[in-house]
Amino acid sequence: MPWDVAPLVGRETELARLADVLDGLPGTGHGAGGIGRGPTVVDVTGAAGIGKSRLVSEFCARARQRGMTVLRGRATEYEQELPYQPLADALADLDTETGIRSPFADVHTMDRFALQRAAAAFLARIAKAGDGLVVALDDVHWADPASLELLDHLVRHPPRRAPVVIVVARRERQTSPRFAASLTRGVEAGTVLRLELGPLDRAACLAALAPDRPAALAAELYAASEGNPLYFLALLQAGRPAGLSSLLLDELTPLTDGRRRTLQAVAVLGDHAAPALVAAVTGRPESELDADLRELTARDLARPGPDGRWALRHPVLRSLVHDTTDPLLRTRMHHLAAAELGRVGAPVTERAHHVERSLTGWDPDAVEVLTEAARQAAATAPASAAHWLGVALAHLPERPAHAASRRALMLRRAEALGACGGLRESRDLLHEVISLSPPGTDDGVRAAAVTLCAVMERHLGRYTEAVALLRRELARGADLSPAETVQLGLELGSSAPHASSYPDVRDDVLRTLELARSLGDEVAEAGALAVTALGEAYEGNTEAAAEATERAAALIDSLTDQDLAGLCEPLARLGWAEAFLERYADAERHAERGLVIARRGGLLYVVPHLLLCRSHLHVMTMRPASAVELAEEAETIARGIGSDELLAFVLASKAQALIPALPPGDGGALAVAEEAVARAGAGTRWWASIAWGVLGYAALHAGDPVRARAALLRAGGEDLAGLQPSMRPLFTEVLVSAAVATGDHEEARRWAERARKEAERLGLVTQRASALRSLAHVPLAAGDLTAAADLFERAAEEAARGQGRLWEAQTLLMGAPLTAMAGRPAHARAMWERAVRLSTEGDAHLLTGLAEAIRPTVFAETGTGTGTGTGRAAESGTAAEAAARTGTAAATATGTARVEAAVLSPREREIAALVAEGLTSPAIAERLFLSPRTVETHLSRIYRKTGVTTRAALAALQVRGELGDGGA
Repeated sequence: MPWDVAPLVGRETELARLADVLDGLPGTGHGAGGIGRGPTVVDVTGAAGIGKSRLVSEFCARARQRGMTVLRGRATEYEQELPYQPLADALADLDTETGIRSPFADVHTMDRFALQRAAAAFLARIAKAGDGLVVALDDVHWADPASLELLDHLVRHPPRRAPVVIVVARRERQTSPRFAASLTRGVEAGTVLRLELGPLDRAACLAALAPDRPAALAAELYAASEGNPLYFLALLQAGRPAGLSSLLLDELTPLTDGRRRTLQAVAVLGDHAAPALVAAVTGRPESELDADLRELTARDLARPGPDGRWALRHPVLRSLVHDTTDPLLRTRMHHLAAAELGRVGAPVTERAHHVERSLTGWDPDAVEVLTEAARQAAATAPASAAHWLGVALAHLPERPAHAASRRALMLRRAEALGACGGLRESRDLLHEVISLSPPGTDDGVRAAAVTLCAVMERHLGRYTEAVALLRRELARGADLSPAETVQLGLELGSSAPHASSYPDVRDDVLRTLELARSLGDEVAEAGALAVTALGEAYEGNTEAAAEATERAAALIDSLTDQDLAGLCEPLARLGWAEAFLERYADAERHAERGLVIARRGGLLYVVPHLLLCRSHLHVMTMRPASAVELAEEAETIARGIGSDELLAFVLASKAQALIPALPPGDGGALAVAEEAVARAGAGTRWWASIAWGVLGYAALHAGDPVRARAALLRAGGEDLAGLQPSMRPLFTEVLVSAAVATGDHEEARRWAERARKEAERLGLVTQRASALRSLAHVPLAAGDLTAAADLFERAAEEAARGQGRLWEAQTLLMGAPLTAMAGRPAHARAMWERAVRLSTEGDAHLLTGLAEAIRPTVFAETGTGTGTGTGRAAESGTAAEAAARTGTAAATATGTARVEAAVLSPREREIAALVAEGLTSPAIAERLFLSPRTVETHLSRIYRKTGVTTRAALAALQVRGELGDGGA
């Protein structure tokens, strides 16, 4: 009984869960209206032979019964360098059936990121053209890196609006850790269903698979198989306990030499061996193979596919036959296969697979095939490109005549390794290239290797090493050509500001710019201008930054994508410079263009910076959902690259995007920010300070002002010198809000004044609006609602002048309650309604939640609120509590609204009275013989009961006698 057509035993629970997946697909007509809330990826794991493929086959059969299109592909053990092999396998016959062209037909005409998006869209179109789609991929633990990247993309971006299910069957311990982690994150997010297959139940296994065998023998064979169905069926066929390998070899014993050779050819050629290729490697005409293949089919050793190609019945059998084939025969078969594929004009990547396995020494023609395959795969599958170049290098003779070729191939391989995320391996190889390239070599390889090595070091967060390497090379002076000097100088301008500060390298960048201009090298000139623009923008030198930005943009806009292909990082720097200068539309235009170029060129390490630039812009312009998505894409790449500092920056950006995306009180952003600072470690430069600053921002919104203050001071120091100068007012606003929340109004005043001075120096709209919000806390603490409301209105007007809708909406919500209480209810309502419109359009759950929290306060003075008396007071208190979780001044405004008859315990009233006297928490703790933490706990309860969030507002209630005694 062939194992994979035997009855499916003991998997009822798994099949029921798979049926639920189909029922939950959108637009299929199944389940509860086709809502599509369930997982869209199924992860089937288990040991070899445990029944993964059998379960997947049953699932596919049931999907076909529902009218769905089902595609099946398989990764294979000996073809792991072939790009996209399992996906291309699954889609091989689809073109003629649907009329929709597979993106894999044009695999070498696009970059791998574009291919991933095209593949996802392609699957969605196939699904919508019919009654849904199932793509089932076996043995994914053997998939090539490019396929795993594509599957990772589908896990992160499941086609939820299309009825698509991706099924992957794999062995857990042999799976790439990165892909396994991606699947695990999908399980946690609810987009992936994991089915872990264990041994079959003994009673069910014996009843279904061995009903006619003696009970004692069947039980003995089951015990020997340990519940593995493949092993158990092989034991049943043999009728005796034995090892699986020996049982499978026994099946080959009756074969004639010719049939054994045919079987070996199929094993060597892969799961889809075309008869013509089998004939070529066996040296026999196809007509003579028919009888062999019929016999192999009858013995269930080989099986024909729908395309007329042949495969062995199971990967375990293929592995056994392949490995027991004489190595010399295997090599000859691969050589004959490569020759036949070359004769018929097969793709060079397919030929490279066989060329690699037939090489036994130096063969210039074979190496030419490998290097051409690497060239074609560089953009779509750089890991495969690096592999083939490694094979070529391994066979290159160690002779002086080949020294230049060796260094050139090593440099190309280092580029490919860097592109696919192997930064450390790339750097180590580049060190070797540098050592093999003595100064004065005129082929440019040494300078290119030093520059690329510095890029790798920079993206690994090793800025000091990058700068030292570049300065040593630049010190060679006359040994360098002007073009090499420019090349090295550009990278120095990129690396050095991370190691020290931009002013330390400003003169170097200026010299590079002048040299590039004198050479007429517009691309290099654009690169130097972009470095200048970002450096000056970061430092807050707005006028110089604006000038450099405009010059860089004008030059870059005049260049073609091909011009910038080898130097696309300037677009990332220009985009960030424009973002800091609050030129959001220009920044997004350049970041988008940079992404196109970086993806087309396969520059994986550049992509996160461009994604994060766009994410930042989407936050500022109130598109938090897409901002989070962009940051998550950058996170996937950063985790693969392995740079903790880069990951810290990525996670900080993700946390920044999550704050407006999540509702008030959600701790998700804080958790991400905590991981960001953990990754940053003891760092103090730009990315580390950003991580700590965002942690402070997230802590404030999570209702922890003490931690917010500590995080900001950790980021910037007591003098804030460590904070990004061009964004200091926004960061200082966190300190102001934290001081207000803890009742330290003098500190709030000092920080607010600092924010005002910084904003005046910058002259940037968003930063001025932030400073005005900070300044509003000063009159608010003194009880001057009118002055505070006026400052918030001015801040809102200032924010509206820019393109940053986030800050406009947030400022309107912060000021609306105060404007209402200051006697301008109609204006307050207009402010609230505009803020709600902006927040709703942007799907900013934080702000829509805040808007609901302050609604009773804003509308109470107009007579349109609901409820009266205590009921309305309770509603206002609840609103204040919700608003307080956002850490904004709106919480203060809500709290000073209508708090009537708040009921406090005697101890709470005692503490409130001392607050009204102006005592700090430590002073209160000392007077009442309590710990400061206990005092803060009581204050938290008081704030919750009264709806206020500041000591000033609490003191006002105490003075007015509005704090009731609960008698407890």
